[in-house]
Amino acid sequence: MKKGMIDSEKLSKPLGPYSHGVKVKLGEATLLFISGIVAFDSQGIVVGKGDIKAQTRQVLENLKAILEVEGATFNDIVRITNYYTNFEDYPRIAEIRSQYFADWLPASTGIEVKRLIHKDLLIEIEATAVIE
Repeated sequence: MKKGMIDSEKLSKPLGPYSHGVKVKLGEATLLFISGIVAFDSQGIVVGKGDIKAQTRQVLENLKAILEVEGATFNDIVRITNYYTNFEDYPRIAEIRSQYFADWLPASTGIEVKRLIHKDLLIEIEATAVIE
């Protein structure tokens, strides 16, 4: 088994001692474990303050940037976990997600949380992808 860290120069540096993701080579497949991604721009500034659709789009664009480091796409994602601060936002989150997950629908979990790492963040998404 081989493993390595994944970071994208398109994203701000992680806020703590972790990487944006980890890749693990198991036989013919490579698994990507992607950390919780939030709506920070490359400078670490919250995009779309108060706007769940803008934040969801930024999160998915950030996720896309990490996938691209390993030559992966949204079709390689097998599982996502969504953390959001207001369950009532789910229809707007789903609307934006459907623009990124059109051909392939991964397993998904949604969890309402009290707060995320920054007071202005409304959503965080983590993912697992498999590249064969």
